[in-house]
Formats: sequence, structure tokens, C-alpha cells
Amino acid sequence: MSTSTLERTASTSVPVLDVLAARWSPRAFDPSSPIDEDKLMAALEAARWAPSASNTQPWRFVVARRGTDLHAAIEGALMGFNREWAGAAQVLIAAFAEEADADGNPHPWAQYDLGQAVAHLSVQAHADGLFVHQMGGVERDALQALPGVEDRFTPVSVIALGELGDATALSEKLQQREVAPRVRRPLAETVIASA
Repeated sequence: MSTSTLERTASTSVPVLDVLAARWSPRAFDPSSPIDEDKLMAALEAARWAPSASNTQPWRFVVARRGTDLHAAIEGALMGFNREWAGAAQVLIAAFAEEADADGNPHPWAQYDLGQAVAHLSVQAHADGLFVHQMGGVERDALQALPGVEDRFTPVSVIALGELGDATALSEKLQQREVAPRVRRPLAETVIASA
């Protein structure tokens, strides 16, 4: 049941870019291969160039490579079944929204713009053959305590990033989730009004 042999491309209702249809969020990461630094930097560069309101760029990342104390600290902040699989990812990235600037001026759009930056990161990573899985089940206080994190940075999520692993290494419950059909609600239910 290797995920590398599964067809995971979405069956979209209208054509979209191949990289978007093919992108998915695995839980099986290769626990032994190192991260390709060029691909990691390309993903972070894509995030850097995401659009933001007034060009405020209200996102910050703590990037931790597997085998480091920082990776272990971020893994320790994960909650629930995320702890079962995310540690195998080559990189864990804690994502923060800068909800106010250094002068205390609020950025009410910060989490929206962070989402755009992470989307750019995800698409670039997938285009380069890496995989991303975002997690909201995190202990935010533990992320807030990571090195370099200022009080005005709000912890939002953790991103597992790396090369695809073998789903058979996961628990039976997670294996079932890994190979379950990809589904989304119909487009007509997503667009609530259109003129």
C-alpha cells in the first residue's frame, strides 16, 4: 500500500493547474532521507513572494530540520495523532501571523495573508516533488516559546514537509486515511452567491 504508487490527483469539476489537482497532504513521510535544501529554500521563497495587504508580509516561520532540538521542540508541540506521524517529516515549520507591527499597529488580515504564504509554499513544494501536510492541532503556548518568536507573533499551525514515505509504516487507522478517496463539497455549495 505504498502511497507513491497511488493515484491521488483530484477529480475536479473544471480543469485546474496540474500542480493544484495533484497536490495532497500525506501523513507518510520518508523517515531516512535528508531534505533537499534547494527545494526547501524554493518553497520558503515562494512563501516570501505571496501577496499581502499593503505589502505587510505578516507571516513568520520557524524552520526545523529532522534530528535537531528545534524539530523535537516543534514535534513536542503537536497534539493528538499528529504526534504519531509528523516526526518522520524531514522538516517541521511553525507558522506565525504577525498580528501587529513593531509599533503596535494591528494587522487584522494577518492570518489570511499567512494562509496565502503557506499556500504558495505548498504549491512550490509539490511542484518540486516534496509534500506538505498542515496541522492546526498544536499547543500554541509551546510554539510561542520557540527561539526568536516575539509576543506579537501568533502561532497558527505547523507544517510537515518532506519526501513521501511508505503508508505501510503508519498505524492501520492512519493507513486507511492515507488511501481514502479525496473528496470536496461541490463547487455550487462553496460559492454561496454569484451574479
